[in-house]
Amino acid sequence: MRDKHYTLKNLRNGVNSIIRQVHLDHFEPDYVVGLTRGGLMPALMISHYLDVPMHTLSVSLRTSNDGPESNFWMAEDAFGVLTNEEQAINKSRWDVSRRKNILIVDDINDTGATLNWIKKDWQSSCYPNETSSWQTVWTKNVKIAVLINNEASQFKDVHYVGDSINKLDEPDVWYHFPWECWWHEDSFSG
Repeated sequence: MRDKHYTLKNLRNGVNSIIRQVHLDHFEPDYVVGLTRGGLMPALMISHYLDVPMHTLSVSLRTSNDGPESNFWMAEDAFGVLTNEEQAINKSRWDVSRRKNILIVDDINDTGATLNWIKKDWQSSCYPNETSSWQTVWTKNVKIAVLINNEASQFKDVHYVGDSINKLDEPDVWYHFPWECWWHEDSFSG
C-alpha cells in the first residue's frame, strides 16, 4: 500500500476549486453538511466562505458500533416536507417552494458506500416509492462536493470535485489528510 499525503495546500486548492464550481453552477446552498470526520474541515471552510450555516452528519460505515445516523430532517428540508397541520390544509406531503438547497461535503468519494447510504436513507424518509421525484430533488436541491473523487467509485452523483483519481489505475493508494495525523510535522507541510 502506497501512502499519499494530502497537505493543507491541497486542501486550500481543493476547497477553492469546489467553491468556484458551486458559483459557476449558480448553486446557492441554504446550508452545508459536513460528513464526520473527513468532511468537517472542508465543509467548515466552504460554510464560512459562502456565509451559510453548517451541520454535521455521522455516516461511519467502517468504524461505528451504533451504525450510521439518519438525519431525516435534512432530507425533509430538501423536499419541502409539510407538518401534519400543513398537510391537512394543502392535501400534499411537500411544498416545492419550501425546499432548501443542501451541499453535502466529504473528503473522498472512495468506494461510494457512504454517499450511496445517504442517498438511500434520505429517499426512504421522503420518497420511498417515487424514484423520478426523488432523483429530481437529489440533483437539484441536494448536491455533493468531495475533495477527491475516485472515478471508479460506485457513487456517480458527485457534482463538485477538488481532484479526481482512478483507483482502478492506482488500487494500492491510501490518502492521509492533515486532520488525521496533524501531530506529524509533514502533515501540514506544503
